[in-house]
Amino acid sequence: MRDTLDVNAGKNRIAGIAATVISVLLFAAFLAFLIVRKNNIREAELATNQNAQPIPQISGEELFPELYEDGAILGESDVSVSGNGEQLQENEESVQNLPENTYALPDKDTVTFTFAGDVLLDEEYAVMSTYRANGSVLEECIDPELLDIMRGSDIFMINNEFPYTNRGTPLANKAFTFCADPANVQVLKDMGVDIVSLANNHASDYGEISLLDTLDTLEGAGIPYVGAGRDLDEASKVVFYQNGDVKIGIVSATEVERLATPDTKGATADSPGTFRCFQNDALEEVIREAKKECDFLIVYVHWGTESTDEPDWSQPGQAADFTAAGADVVIGAHPHVLQEIAYVNDVPVFYSLGNYWFNSKSQDSCLVTLEIGEEGLVSAKFIPCRTESSRTYLATGEEATRILDYMRGLSEGVSIDADGYVTPQ
Repeated sequence: MRDTLDVNAGKNRIAGIAATVISVLLFAAFLAFLIVRKNNIREAELATNQNAQPIPQISGEELFPELYEDGAILGESDVSVSGNGEQLQENEESVQNLPENTYALPDKDTVTFTFAGDVLLDEEYAVMSTYRANGSVLEECIDPELLDIMRGSDIFMINNEFPYTNRGTPLANKAFTFCADPANVQVLKDMGVDIVSLANNHASDYGEISLLDTLDTLEGAGIPYVGAGRDLDEASKVVFYQNGDVKIGIVSATEVERLATPDTKGATADSPGTFRCFQNDALEEVIREAKKECDFLIVYVHWGTESTDEPDWSQPGQAADFTAAGADVVIGAHPHVLQEIAYVNDVPVFYSLGNYWFNSKSQDSCLVTLEIGEEGLVSAKFIPCRTESSRTYLATGEEATRILDYMRGLSEGVSIDADGYVTPQ
């Protein structure tokens, strides 16, 4: 009997040891799996955290039903042309001896780069309805003081949150799909726009053909773009601006629609799409390579969660990655509202510029102007703005103070003075 008990005890000890060994091996395998699959786990978390509900908009037809009677405004293209068209032509002529995707700036001690957030030129939404109702006069929709800043900057950049096309069909099962008549690209020229980001979740709302039409339209208008292309090489390209001996680069990417198969497809080696960065590696590599070619690099990224003034859990880490790779400034879009300003690795990060001229909502907005010289960033300025009833204007007086105070409250460790100049505390 005792021998039987000893045998059983021995078997139990062996079984226990075996179970422990198996548990340790399984645990080690699980840890290895977590390490190897880090990016895939991050994708799943991003998808879980993604706010898939776009902010509601009021369509032009709802605001101005009389303009839509008998198709009164649909298809109109009587857009006024002014702004910096001559400057664009001069730039085209001056870059003949420069490398591809490089444009000449006036040789000055410092140059100004100004950035705005989301712009929408779809005729069926409120912004263009307001524009048409005011005789297609831009000054009736965007404050002339702001237009002076936009047109007076050496480079003015926006997020082009829509495709230009008269073809294709809207993507199925998508809450909001946008498109603009290609003729509306003239509005960008009137605004003084010099370059646009196409890295967003509306770049191909009417299918692949709409993205291709957008690329053709912008090229025809002489407006460079970043963040999308006919293949990955074009989508991830960096546009450079040469000011004397100083070379300044701009690259753009999007991480939204954080799914393995998003509505807005990422570009591949042989297919059109956006430059996607919901995994950082590709963008970080572009940043590192671009920084070898230029003195100052601006990263314009479409990221975060819509309709919240707080960056989501992933963005601070991404900002750290981008700045460590070589970004000198990070400009953000997509949330449709203002978000904090931060210094990450001593680099200013503007997490979201919000809507600029996008819908009829009453909300705070901004322009951001960078002054760049031989030694890098000379100054960064947050210019408080306000959008109401599809109009954008410069905030002044108590309203400007309120917006600046709001940004100070969001932006820990950052000083924003009374004129909007941003510095680390």
